[in-house]
Amino acid sequence: MATPSRARWAITAVFGGNGLLIASLVVRTPQLKLDLDLSPAQLGLVSAVFGVSAVLAMQVAGALAARVGSGWVVRAAILVLPVGIAGIGAAPTLAVLLALLLGFGAAHGLLDVSMNAHAVAVERALGRPIMNGCHAAWSIGAVVGSLAGSAAAQGGMSRQLHYAVLAVALLPAALACGRLLLPGHADRRAASPARARASWRAGWSRRIVAFGAMGATVLTVEAAVANWSGVYLHENLGASLGAATLGYVAFTACQTAGRLVGDRIQARASASRLVAAGTLVGSAGLAVVVLSPWPALAVAGFAVVGIGLATPLPVLFGVVGHLGASGAGAATTVARFSTMTYTGILIAPAIIGWVTELIGLTWTLATLIPLLALVARAAAPTISPTPARAPEPAVA
Repeated sequence: MATPSRARWAITAVFGGNGLLIASLVVRTPQLKLDLDLSPAQLGLVSAVFGVSAVLAMQVAGALAARVGSGWVVRAAILVLPVGIAGIGAAPTLAVLLALLLGFGAAHGLLDVSMNAHAVAVERALGRPIMNGCHAAWSIGAVVGSLAGSAAAQGGMSRQLHYAVLAVALLPAALACGRLLLPGHADRRAASPARARASWRAGWSRRIVAFGAMGATVLTVEAAVANWSGVYLHENLGASLGAATLGYVAFTACQTAGRLVGDRIQARASASRLVAAGTLVGSAGLAVVVLSPWPALAVAGFAVVGIGLATPLPVLFGVVGHLGASGAGAATTVARFSTMTYTGILIAPAIIGWVTELIGLTWTLATLIPLLALVARAAAPTISPTPARAPEPAVA
């Protein structure tokens, strides 16, 4: 029987499983390149096809969830993704791989929107925040997926076997979680399907664009840490290759820890204060990084960035979803927000690389400090408190 409390743990598990799958895909990229003898340009095409497919799917996710309910979209996507990754592992040629990635990316885009929208529905049913815990589960799943993938690669396990084992393990869990999600009408109280389909512009507003810009900025900083912290520690501060990995490790560990307690903090503080405080702490951590003459202090700075950026993105997802629940629909507004943030993280590594060519990595990281400060400045007048508990939906 689906209840709000059971749905809370089910959707949290879905976030964790999604992080596990995406990390498992990414961590075996070197083996993928070798298996199919891909050139750097072809490998870039693989990444682009996945990302573009996901973003395009996000454009229809809102209307689809408004029609059938976010829970049903989640149920379908979590069954497609394990099968899809098994197919990716078995793909014999680049053409087959690209075709499979079109479907896999689309399923991921649908899930990204619908699982966040469903988390909002569960929040409304429970009357308390759960979004930080969901995003913490994603981070934990990503860590587990990375470690398991690394161990599989080190042990000589093929991608085909690795992904097949993953699919066999995740499919029963997906079926179990699907049965515990809220019914289709739980997040459709305020928006009718006809209204959601009325215009492609549904869900867009100045506030959603502002939130999207905030989220894209936060994810740009995350992308900078993920892609460039090791390079910065090694090339700019002289850390060994092994020690250079500690910047991202510290960032991820502290971000995950912050998200595990984020819901309890959010229950006692306003959303605007959490976003403002988090981005200010993040900017302070970046300042430590770029001013530090020692690798160890810079690693500590990356840890502070992780603490600061633990809650802003989950809080923004929640605010956007609750805002949509009173208008165009939670899934629709989450789709618009996700489009901006996801597009930002796709193009951010390339932009950072281009800017680094011009002014150097230290100054490039330094330019992110005022951007986070701008998010903090904009948060207070833009973000209103999370709506009060909505009437609890009937569950079956």
